[in-house]
Amino acid sequence: MPARRKLLAAAVTAAACLGTQVLTATAATAADEVVSRGVTIPAFYNPPTTLPTADGTLVRSEPLPLALSLPSLDGPLPGSATRLMYKSTDSNGKPVAVTGAYIEPTARWKGGGPRPLVAVAPGTLGQGDQCAASMGLEHPLSFNGETVSVGYEDLAIYRLLAKGTAVVVTDYAGLGATDRLHTYVDRVDEAHAVLDAVRAAHSVGGSSVTAGSPVGLYGYSQGGGAAAAAAELQSSYAPDVTLSGTYAGAPPADLASVTKAIDGSELAGALGWSLNGFLQSDPKLKPIAEAHLNAAGKAALTDLSTMCVGDALFGYGYTKSTKWTTDGRTISDIIATTPELRTFLDGQRIGRLKPSGPVRLATGVSDNLVPHGQSRDLAVDWCRKGANVTYKPVVLPGVGSALLNHFAPLLTDQGDAVNWLTDRLSGERATSNCWSLPVQP
Repeated sequence: MPARRKLLAAAVTAAACLGTQVLTATAATAADEVVSRGVTIPAFYNPPTTLPTADGTLVRSEPLPLALSLPSLDGPLPGSATRLMYKSTDSNGKPVAVTGAYIEPTARWKGGGPRPLVAVAPGTLGQGDQCAASMGLEHPLSFNGETVSVGYEDLAIYRLLAKGTAVVVTDYAGLGATDRLHTYVDRVDEAHAVLDAVRAAHSVGGSSVTAGSPVGLYGYSQGGGAAAAAAELQSSYAPDVTLSGTYAGAPPADLASVTKAIDGSELAGALGWSLNGFLQSDPKLKPIAEAHLNAAGKAALTDLSTMCVGDALFGYGYTKSTKWTTDGRTISDIIATTPELRTFLDGQRIGRLKPSGPVRLATGVSDNLVPHGQSRDLAVDWCRKGANVTYKPVVLPGVGSALLNHFAPLLTDQGDAVNWLTDRLSGERATSNCWSLPVQP
């Protein structure tokens, strides 16, 4: 199909730009090895049976080689990385091991005060363990004939490091760590993982961040939702973490709206990741899924559970959920008529709580994948609660691709987003523009 060829061409172009690292298929040779689509997940990512009591406690760490690194007189550029596993708490109140990475920058912090820390919440990477952001730092673009993984968050991470900020990035619950399935877009799991990554960063050997270091949150798309949820839950879950600023780009605040939008799009596979995550978070929903998903739908969810973004684009791009259901209805229609599903998604809504600290919310006005309207509604909800909100509509012309409409603002607004966040970390006050929302697109 022409659309599939376009996706393949995009992947080839990205490989040429990033410098592809090919991962060879490796058979499991030890009892503790986990292999996901031909990629052997390092034993580091296998959680122990017992976890520490305190959230944010380091479970283990090891040096992490950065694929894109240059020598300099002051040390490797952009910095020295450490792979992390730390303890967090999931949405059911259960302990969970989360992996990620901490990068100590070589660049000097030029702002006032101690070196700040930015927690990066990654955008959609997939649901297979090989898709984890921490692995993407080591392998920016990897494929082996079975999976395609793109560490596109590396660009934002490197821009922040160039500013002299330390960076900690979370893999989220179940992405990387091999003991459970990634609970994709679960707001509580993601918020806790982000906030506990901040706590864990203070225990990393060689880290220059201190208790007095300003903290910022950065995320776009799935990461925008995670950062937004973390800003909302900080006061109750992590009062010891003081936020100087949060950037939330294209946040999926209303999953009912997002679920409808991604159905039939290039990223239709994300619908399967969402359903898998919902069932992991609330097993009581499994009978409903059994009743409404046909054999093709159940097979798709199993297949997608080990896929990365590239795999989903090739394997499920433009798929409509009507092919997955027993009665030919869309997943959105089933959600609308099933009280248990409506209640679950209502509990995932971001915008019911006032976020801590100033927030910058950016959304592309032509974004029809993570719809602009529901992101703008989040800004309105926060403004009504008296939050310090900088609302930024990114005005770009809409194109035929929902995926491009969604990701173009990520690139065009990234520099301004990083600058806004580092200004907050430098102690500059943010001025809310909530007053202008009535005339903003």
